[in-house]
Amino acid sequence: MTEPDEANPARIDKWLWSVRMFKTRALATAACRAGQVEIGELAVKPARSVRPGEIIRVRQGAIFRTLSVEAIPLHRMGAPSVPQFCTDQTPPEELQKAREIRLQQGLAREPGAGRPTKRDRRLHDQLFD
Repeated sequence: MTEPDEANPARIDKWLWSVRMFKTRALATAACRAGQVEIGELAVKPARSVRPGEIIRVRQGAIFRTLSVEAIPLHRMGAPSVPQFCTDQTPPEELQKAREIRLQQGLAREPGAGRPTKRDRRLHDQLFD
């Protein structure tokens, strides 16, 4: 039940959408067209077929997620079922980079907000102590 038939092969954009790497299939297709999806260090088009055992690199924001294809789903599934179809092999350095970016965005001040006040500085210091 997890393998598509020969008449309907699994497309990379549909696979990425079905394993919840992208919220919509259109976003997955756009990422493929923009060169943000690689298989074997080559950018792929949205219609490329996917086979179990392949390693896929997907750029999401500032990091590259590395996924290993375990099986091909017939349709989009719930989040608890995703590990049956792919294994996340993203290096810890990439995940740490994502955490740092989120932290920096939280500390950023709005443009035109002026200098930080003494209270702002104390809150900032408490966060890092």
